[in-house]
Amino acid sequence: MSEIWTTILLATGALFFAATFAMLGLGLSNVISPFLVEVKEESAGGVAGAGSVVIRKLGVMNRRFMWPGYEDRIRRSLIKAGDPNTYKPEDIMALQEVGFVFGLIFGVIVCNALGFNLAWVGIIALIGLFYPMFWVNDSVSRRHLQISRALPFNLDLLTLSVEAGLDFTAALAKVVEKGKQGPLRDEFALVLKQLKMGKTREEALKSMIVRVDLPALSSFVTALIQADKMGTSLGKVLRIQSTQLRIERTQRAEKLANEAPVKMLFPLIACIFPTVFMVLFGPIVFAFMFGGAAG
Repeated sequence: MSEIWTTILLATGALFFAATFAMLGLGLSNVISPFLVEVKEESAGGVAGAGSVVIRKLGVMNRRFMWPGYEDRIRRSLIKAGDPNTYKPEDIMALQEVGFVFGLIFGVIVCNALGFNLAWVGIIALIGLFYPMFWVNDSVSRRHLQISRALPFNLDLLTLSVEAGLDFTAALAKVVEKGKQGPLRDEFALVLKQLKMGKTREEALKSMIVRVDLPALSSFVTALIQADKMGTSLGKVLRIQSTQLRIERTQRAEKLANEAPVKMLFPLIACIFPTVFMVLFGPIVFAFMFGGAAG
């Protein structure tokens, strides 16, 4: 009789554990399946797609932990960078968390392999923590450089269009149509879209100033706004701004050219001069040290 009850208890326990594992597997499948679907939609199931989905999931979790100052600062930087990869401030925080963890793991492995002090682990982890911030700032700098280089050509095209008899909106449309591909053209296209949606010229141009935050573009746009308020000829203002921009660009090029010899001084002393000295005086030193012994 006892054997029968033992068999019943064992069978009941087995069924209980089977049901538990089945429910656990069903719950995990309900969690993992949407994740896999998102990965497939992101990049056909690739590693990059999985990483992007993980970052965005972590970003959603970070929303409750973000402080306003950090969020505002990162949001402004992302806007100036042109919203790379459509990242949000919480996604950048997630990238910092992932960078810190990977930096910590990498630092432990390297320090154990090479026998370095464990203090280097913290330094490598901090590098991983702040690397996403460096990446965002570098994206802003590269975008500003592209806008600065494209501004003279687009400004000349805008000036010619206005002097040919087109109004500002039509001239801006001509710049968007004929201008070179790049962030400045995208900004002009956004301004044109805002003008067609009913915004005033001043509002659309001030929005571009806030988005880009580049002094050369800000001074140009401010001059346009002032000319619009005072009723000054737009073609004359654009011609003056175009001339002034080219003068500033020439002065900036001359400044960089004058700084080149100073910047070349350290590589020259550290890398080139020692090699020249070795080539010129190496045989003399060798002959002086070993020539007498050979004789």
